[in-house]
Amino acid sequence: MGFIMSDTPTSTSDNQDNGAQEDPRKDSLIEYPSQFPIKVMGVQDEHLVHEITQIAEKFDPDFDASTIELRPSSTGKYLGVTITITATSREQLDDTYRALTAHPLVKVVL
Repeated sequence: MGFIMSDTPTSTSDNQDNGAQEDPRKDSLIEYPSQFPIKVMGVQDEHLVHEITQIAEKFDPDFDASTIELRPSSTGKYLGVTITITATSREQLDDTYRALTAHPLVKVVL
């Protein structure tokens, strides 16, 4: 009750109807390129930092591993790893986040 069904599609952008392309950078709060920190929480493992570094280098060839920050959890079971990449596009950031979250040692990516 109280729901109205309609056959009329709703759109948040009139540009979809006329085929005009809108610059996706206008919708972003991030200016590209920019230094973008990514916080990764993973299982404390001798390979975690190396694996995260490889993912960062895959999406940012100029990634500087010396900027990595590490913070162990109070129990020592997890390790917080902050990487800072040079973000060049929303697609690059999305791909980086997907690769990090897909890794079996990674629990959370912020």
